[in-house]
Amino acid sequence: MSTPKPSPILNCHPVILNCHPERSLSQPHRERRSRRTCGAFIPGAMLALFCLGVFALIAPSTHAAPPAKGVAVTVNEAAHRVDITVDGQPFTSYLWHSSQRKPILYPLIAPDGTTLNRGNPPLPGERTDHPHHAGLWFNYSNVNNIDFWNNSDAIKPEARAKYGSIDHDRIVSAKSGATSGELVTESTWYPASDVPGVGSNQTPPIISQTTRYVFSKLTIDGKPARSIDMTVTLKAIAPVVFHDDKDGMLGIRVAHFLESATAKPEVLRDANGIATPVAAPAAGATGVYRTSEGKVGEAAWGTRGRWCELSGTTADGKAETIAILDHTGNPNYPTYWHARDYGLFAVNPLGVHGFEPTAAPLNFSLEPGKSATFHYRIFFISGTVTPEALNHQSDALNAESQ
Repeated sequence: MSTPKPSPILNCHPVILNCHPERSLSQPHRERRSRRTCGAFIPGAMLALFCLGVFALIAPSTHAAPPAKGVAVTVNEAAHRVDITVDGQPFTSYLWHSSQRKPILYPLIAPDGTTLNRGNPPLPGERTDHPHHAGLWFNYSNVNNIDFWNNSDAIKPEARAKYGSIDHDRIVSAKSGATSGELVTESTWYPASDVPGVGSNQTPPIISQTTRYVFSKLTIDGKPARSIDMTVTLKAIAPVVFHDDKDGMLGIRVAHFLESATAKPEVLRDANGIATPVAAPAAGATGVYRTSEGKVGEAAWGTRGRWCELSGTTADGKAETIAILDHTGNPNYPTYWHARDYGLFAVNPLGVHGFEPTAAPLNFSLEPGKSATFHYRIFFISGTVTPEALNHQSDALNAESQ
């Protein structure tokens, strides 16, 4: 067997990133091990020496200042995070072991330094509804009648059997570069969340997930931009059905200024029938949706298109845009846009009946061993861009392989 090449991020072998042993997906229930200790297969003093060696290799690079140029992807296993910077400035972080019962990207920062997401927890003056909305995430509200979308630490312990969690397993690789960086992770979907700490779930898993993130800096229509390519492969461990529902799959909870000024107070119900009151927006909400098919504002919700953008203006007059592009290779392309006026910006290709009540439910399913891949490109732009520019970006994305 060839010796693995040293990681450009950690200056050590990539296998050291996985401090706990890799779990076999061929077994019906993968053994859970603590994420707070190194592998259980190393006895006594050897374990101590091994973990000290890992710390010595990792510590210098994880705490070093980010480079002044390029896209840096910096792993900090001890803090349960991977930080992404662009030319020395923060862009986002991949976080696990958070209150969200799923890995998230948080915060989301535009090239000019504007934060484009709601706080987690919400900041003073921000809406406090839907505590499971944090940064950018990927999950679904009804998989085998288990709700992954609405789960967070806000769920009471006696209700957690209805909610699933997605546990981060390991970082496969991390790379930095002049114009882009890459992070590959593995995680597992568990159909119950009956314990306070993510990573201690004893229920049999149903899905293994591999996610490849590519973080880039670029210019669109003359405006500075950052992008995240998110390619998610879901492999069924057990038979799974994504029952048709509106809440899924890739979601972003945006900052207050990107909420719609025309949003009305309403009561929304999730897959479990639980009602969530949503208040009218406070002053400063300026967001407007627009889709590739010409749907604008509230008319964008529940419609299909190859891209959707959300633009707004900050209190100090800066225009900002988030745009999400669908890929032709995704299941049920083009996607439905779960674009809510109160600040949820989501992509859901599997909620056909949820958006079109007269349509037959899709109920997308996977047999054990089968997989499905979802690929999206998300832009964070300081400024506004034309539909023609987004059409050009969409064509470029769809010219690429899945």
